[in-house]
Amino acid sequence: MERQEQIKEMVRQKYSEIALQDKESNEASCCGSGCCTTDVYNVMTDDYTNIKGYNPDADLGLGCGLPTQFAQIKKGDLVIDLGSGAGNDAFIAVSETGETGKVIGIDFTDAMIEKARNNAEKLGFHNVEFRKGDIEKMPVTSNVADVIVSNCVLNLVPNKDGVFKEIKRVLKSGGHFSISDIVLVGTLPLKIREAAEMYAGCVAGAIQKQAYMKLIEINGFQNIVIQKEKPIIVPDDILSNYLSDDELKQFKSSGTGIYSITVFAEKAKDEKEACCAPGCCN
Repeated sequence: MERQEQIKEMVRQKYSEIALQDKESNEASCCGSGCCTTDVYNVMTDDYTNIKGYNPDADLGLGCGLPTQFAQIKKGDLVIDLGSGAGNDAFIAVSETGETGKVIGIDFTDAMIEKARNNAEKLGFHNVEFRKGDIEKMPVTSNVADVIVSNCVLNLVPNKDGVFKEIKRVLKSGGHFSISDIVLVGTLPLKIREAAEMYAGCVAGAIQKQAYMKLIEINGFQNIVIQKEKPIIVPDDILSNYLSDDELKQFKSSGTGIYSITVFAEKAKDEKEACCAPGCCN
């Protein structure tokens, strides 16, 4: 538990710094980690700019997919965005929910919350709210969300199982999520996994793809589908900060893969409502 708290605090500090950087600085690094590269590199190679609701002031270039594009958001939905950052996905989601819907963004970084709220005020959104909190313990009532989205955030959280349990608690019966995240196929070298900058940069906190999908399954979600998958190619000049020439060569020939996946799953319809207090369930 102490180790998990240390990791969370490290990520919090790093993303507080990232909130003060511009998009160009973040895109030139490993998901905002500061490990700069001479190659053109951005984990999120998907282009947001032509998507309804996109606002460049809210885009820090930190995502690894387009979960809102696959989230099947309808007018009037209540959408929760986990790790909402400066508000990019939340503002796109609210363009789908319309004035009758609402979006709640959750982030545990004060600087990101402030940035998102300022962006919402500039854009004149009155049905978008940003709350400070951990996504393992969401500051949200049970059984309220129609849709949950998240973009390259769960990989930063040590207790991923706890997040999926919270997602299930917060979703309505029949509600669903669309989450973009980083996963692994094969074993990432320990030096990369332990590197703090790479952890905050979306890679070293990732788990095996098979284990990630199993977490969704064992938490009782249904109709689980990988909506999109793409390889993430980390440039050699980033990897060489952590690996020797021989280690780098071995890593590149190992078949280990880093992938961005966007996953969809549903909470079962008519499932017994989650308890809101200890001892309330039979």
